[in-house]
Amino acid sequence: MIIAGLMTGTSADALDVALVEFRTEEPSLGEQASGPTLSMRLLAFREAPLEEELALDILRLLEPDDVPLQLVSSVDARLGQFAADAVEVLCREIGTSCDLVVSHGQTILHDVVDGSVTSTLQLGQPAWIAEATGAPVLSDVRSRDVAAGGQGAPLASILDHLLLANGKTPTALLNLGGIANLTVASPGAETIAFDTGPANALIDLMARRITGDPRGIDHDGALAARGTADPMLLEDLLADPYYAAPAPKSTGKEHFHSDYLDSRLERRRAADPTLDDVDVIATLTTLTARTVARACRDHGVRRVVASGGGTRNPTLMALLRTELEVAFGADVNLRTTDEALALPGDAKEACLMALLGWLSWHSLPATLPSVTGAARGTIAGRLTPGRGPLQLPPPLHRMPTNLRVVGGPRK
Repeated sequence: MIIAGLMTGTSADALDVALVEFRTEEPSLGEQASGPTLSMRLLAFREAPLEEELALDILRLLEPDDVPLQLVSSVDARLGQFAADAVEVLCREIGTSCDLVVSHGQTILHDVVDGSVTSTLQLGQPAWIAEATGAPVLSDVRSRDVAAGGQGAPLASILDHLLLANGKTPTALLNLGGIANLTVASPGAETIAFDTGPANALIDLMARRITGDPRGIDHDGALAARGTADPMLLEDLLADPYYAAPAPKSTGKEHFHSDYLDSRLERRRAADPTLDDVDVIATLTTLTARTVARACRDHGVRRVVASGGGTRNPTLMALLRTELEVAFGADVNLRTTDEALALPGDAKEACLMALLGWLSWHSLPATLPSVTGAARGTIAGRLTPGRGPLQLPPPLHRMPTNLRVVGGPRK
C-alpha cells in the first residue's frame, strides 16, 4: 500500500510530503504469539515551501489575537489546494499514484484548560486533495483521541513505539519542531510521550524580530551563538508551571506565543534595559535544551534519537548535548534518526502521517492510551472519499509489533 503523508508544523514554513510504501511480514512459525512486522519504505520526500502570503496568514492565525472568520475559511481552502498540488507533483515526479493521502493540516488551535484538551482544530480542506488526486484522504487525526479523554498528542508516539519495540536501553525519540516532544520507551515498561515545551517556537519568534524577516529563523544557530544566556530571564522562563506538570501533557503556540515572551521580557528589561536581543535568543535556545534534558533525566533516558528542524541548528544541538551531560553527570548517546534508524529526520513526521493512515485504513488504533491519557486507543481521523467508491479492506485484528525501516529502491 502506498500512502502519501502530509505534515505542516508550528513553524508554518513548509509542507512536508512523503510517499511511503507499507508491507506486512507475518511472524515465523515459532513466533505466532506476536503480531506482524510492518515494513516502511520511503519512496520519495519533498519539503514544499509555503507561499509567502499563505505562510504569513497562518502565522497570523497562530497568534492569540482575534481574527476574521473569513481568514480562517480562506486559509483552510488555500492550504488544501497547496497540499493537493504538492501531492500531485511528487507522484508525477516518481511515476506513481497513492492509495491514500493522510493530511494532518495546520494546527491553529489546540486548546488546553487545566491540563485537559477541550478542542483541537487543523486547517487544510481535504476535499481539494481528494478532488485533485482521486485518492481518499484521511484528515482530522487528533480529534477522536481528544473525544476519548486524551491529549490528542504527541501523535509521533505510535511510530516511535513501533520503531523502539525491541530496544534494550531506555531510549527517547525527540522531535525538535516548533514544540519539542519526547517519546520514552523502556524495556518492560509502557511507552510514554509528551510535549516538553517550546523547541523552535520562541527561537523563531525572536529571530524574526532580530532580522526583520517575517518568516525568519536562526539559520545554523548563528544568532544564538553570538549571545550569552541571561540567567535571570532563563530562571523566569523555567518557572512556568508547564514544565513541572506530569505527563500526559501537550502544549503549543496557544501557550508559547509572542505575548507570553513579551511579558517575561518586560519584567527582565525593567531591571536591565540593556538586555541584548542576541542574549535573548541565546537564552531561548538554552531553555529548549535544558527543558528537554531535564525531561530525559526524569525518565532515566540514556539514549536520545533526535529529528525535526531543530537538529539543523548546531548551536541548539551542542547546548542539548551539554545539558544532557550535566543532567546525567556522564556522556549520553545523542544521535539523529538519520544516523540511528536510517530514517531521514526531515521526513519523519510525514512518514508518521502515512503510518497513521495505514493503521486507520485497517481499523487499528493509532494512539496509545499510556501516552495521550485517553480511555482507550482509537482509530484516527475521518475519511473523504476519492473519485471512486470508498472501499475499506477487512479489519485487521492484530497490531504490528514492530516497524522496520527499509531502504533502497522498491523491488
